[in-house]
Amino acid sequence: MTYNANVAEIIATLRASGDLDSLLSETLSIDLVESILTEAARFAAEQIAPLNAIADRNGPRLTDGVVTTSPGWPALYADWRTSGWNALSAPEAWGGQQLPGVVQAACREIWNAASMSFGIGPTLTEGAIEALIHHAPDELKQTYLPRLVSGEWMGTMNLTEPQSGSDLSGIRSRAEPAEDGTYRVFGQKIFITYGEHDLAENIVHLVLARLPDAPEGTRGISLFLVPKFLVNPDGTLGERNDLVCAGLEHKLGLHGSPTCTMQFGETNGAIGYLIGEENRGLNCMFTMMNNTRLAVGIQGVGIAERAYQQARTFAGERRQGRADPAVRQSSLILAHPDVQRMLMTMKAMTAAARGICYKAAAAIDRSEHAGDEAGRRRALAVASLLTPIAKAFSTDTGVDVASLGIQVHGGMGYIEETGAAQHYRDARIAPIYEGTNGIQAIDLVTRKIGQEDGAVVEVLIAGMEDVLAATPSGDNTEILAEAVATLRATTRHLLDGLANGRRDDVLASATPYLRLFALTLGGIELLKATHLADDETKARWRLLSRFFDTTLASTVPSLGLSILKGTAMTPAEAAIALG
Repeated sequence: MTYNANVAEIIATLRASGDLDSLLSETLSIDLVESILTEAARFAAEQIAPLNAIADRNGPRLTDGVVTTSPGWPALYADWRTSGWNALSAPEAWGGQQLPGVVQAACREIWNAASMSFGIGPTLTEGAIEALIHHAPDELKQTYLPRLVSGEWMGTMNLTEPQSGSDLSGIRSRAEPAEDGTYRVFGQKIFITYGEHDLAENIVHLVLARLPDAPEGTRGISLFLVPKFLVNPDGTLGERNDLVCAGLEHKLGLHGSPTCTMQFGETNGAIGYLIGEENRGLNCMFTMMNNTRLAVGIQGVGIAERAYQQARTFAGERRQGRADPAVRQSSLILAHPDVQRMLMTMKAMTAAARGICYKAAAAIDRSEHAGDEAGRRRALAVASLLTPIAKAFSTDTGVDVASLGIQVHGGMGYIEETGAAQHYRDARIAPIYEGTNGIQAIDLVTRKIGQEDGAVVEVLIAGMEDVLAATPSGDNTEILAEAVATLRATTRHLLDGLANGRRDDVLASATPYLRLFALTLGGIELLKATHLADDETKARWRLLSRFFDTTLASTVPSLGLSILKGTAMTPAEAAIALG
């Protein structure tokens, strides 16, 4: 089954949650945005989606350090790149189109819905571009940014090592200064997405490593640009750098994406260039990681949309049982109330996750382009607050929706030929990489809700209350109002817990709190879309919003109770309970 992006629904969400109307200008009209997304949808349906299942069955191959990607992948990437899709939001100074990031986010959803294995590759390049723009010296910018923006070269992010996963303090890769001002990088990195491939003529690795005199822990990590091929002064490619792909991982999903073990410095050391200041590499890398985390959240939206479309199509074709006992003919399974419930859950969760992600992307846009410094700082704080919610909730949604998609298919969903199982397998990595969802929840409760002594989260909650107050009296908002009140109470409870030394209790509540926050915010974003909908679509948005409230947002008070009444187990209790 192919994929066709729902451009009308994407634009409606861009307007309701992505602040699109405020971004429009003489050079960016709503018609232009619609044209961009329509063309992105066409490219995805005609060129990316048809290769998705092929790449799942025929993944990359490694031979003598050379990775050959899935059939059709190099030609697909070449068409995608030369069509200008890699350069959407990059600055014009480096060859980009400088479109709002929220428009790029919508396109990113489309690429990942068509194929997560394809969509994740350019995402890492976007992150590398962002890191270099903010932290690289001018000479490196001039050499690398134009080719990365055009997509001629691709980027990677090299953090994880066999002994150092989520805790980067254990990184052992090292970088030794050379007399010419460069560095020699040695070490092994694992789980490197698109670490080696045949799509681009050069691969620009951003690598975390330690200098010889670096302090212990995360305070002693520096960031280095280590290209696959060195670049000559005239911009042409020179000799191969001292790095190699030592292995390809065999994974549950994302079979089309090469996940590599990279070995740096097997002979004299891989030549690298310092990005940012010595021993402050994490500050530079987090510029890349925060944007990538939102991009992974959008992956969750994309795979959820793909799984929903396939399940909805199947339910409209498959006959089984009789929904009406008075009718002798078997019914489409779409007519059965429980199948309708599953499909509505899939659609509502996907729409809510989309709204949250677009809201986060819009906050990032404002943090870069707001009219004054105070406005940019506040928008950045909002973006920082929303990013862990967008990443965790949306990727959980991708898994949950893909699982429901299998359930709608019944036994046929468990059979690989239908393709429903691939969506589930592909989706399952997203809650893990770029910071597990548990880490996102911890980040939310220990760092983000406490920004400016709670003022940032207070503004966000007050904005939700304003949306409820602006809702016409005929609409039922009691469930959402209770959810917002619960969010306010639990936020205060967690902030008080941190202030009074109850850190373990706060950490034990982190994951349910993130879900509580997301369900509340998701319901509000759907309500906003209902407010903005035209006469033709208002009834559909209102039904979707009502279903989300009664089925999903209605669980918020029980989540709140678990937070307000729950406490962490002591080590002794954990030992007894866990055996």
